[in-house]
Amino acid sequence: MTEPSELSELSEQTELSPPAEHPAPLGRHYAVGGHKLLLHRDGAGDGPPVVLLPGGGCVGLDLWPVLDGVAQFATAVTYDRGGTGWSDRDVRLPRSLAAVTDELLELLRAAGIAGPYVFVGHSLGGFYARYLAARHPDTVAGLVLLEPGHEDYHRYLPKELTDRWDAFDPGQDLPDVLPQQIIDFYRDLFEQEMTAWPAEIRSPLVANHVHPRWLQVGMREAANLPALNDEMRGAGPAPADIPVVVLTAMDVDPFKRAVSMGVSEEGLYAELDAKLRLYNELAATFTRGENRPIEGVGHATLSMRRPDAVVQAVRDLMDG
Repeated sequence: MTEPSELSELSEQTELSPPAEHPAPLGRHYAVGGHKLLLHRDGAGDGPPVVLLPGGGCVGLDLWPVLDGVAQFATAVTYDRGGTGWSDRDVRLPRSLAAVTDELLELLRAAGIAGPYVFVGHSLGGFYARYLAARHPDTVAGLVLLEPGHEDYHRYLPKELTDRWDAFDPGQDLPDVLPQQIIDFYRDLFEQEMTAWPAEIRSPLVANHVHPRWLQVGMREAANLPALNDEMRGAGPAPADIPVVVLTAMDVDPFKRAVSMGVSEEGLYAELDAKLRLYNELAATFTRGENRPIEGVGHATLSMRRPDAVVQAVRDLMDG
């Protein structure tokens, strides 16, 4: 139980009112379904456009190093889903896979970006990419999946983590006001991972990622995870001949440790082995599927620390 003295100390470390959010450094808004969605494109090429799908609680520009690398040889596109980031917030979260993917295809049409596309999906974005391949295979030229969401993920985990998974309530909101030490902790993590990025991109991203409204979005996007799992199962298999490269992060990064307090080191590293098995099996369901383990990165930092590995996977898929 929190003692009165601790509450007093906590209030002294808390921002009493959230700061203003910073405007988007790149991209433009398109009207889709009565909402304005932010999309940014860069580069050009003869092959299919490459569309980057960020993870839950993330925005398109979190994949900026990948966008910048892919733009050297292809049209690279990223965006913020409705209700997230710099897109309109009047979209109720959480949402279904169908709603998000239908919105994305409509956005790409509105922006004049013709398919089929190579979809690069990270985490929750990997769920959307896989759903597109299953339900709209004519729009998919290939998939690069970065630690993708998977409907059977928890079945591969050791008991220590399945117990934690079962006890987790993704529908629980964060408080409107957060302790300053938590804000500072996450700000430092983002600053470290984005230190080499252009300041005009890094500064607004870091500032907004520790904004209470952005942190709330990250929780709300995943609040219907069991329903997403069922929806993915109901979508059926994607065509087996779609070229697919899966990238599996083989380390535990600071973001993972921050959300896994109380989990043993043994449990954290057992999860690495579990997801490697899962992603090997996922890749094997495609005749041109491959899983590439990437050392020295974790789930959240794969595209930040090894954008070259992601860009190379895109290039290999397009050249193949």
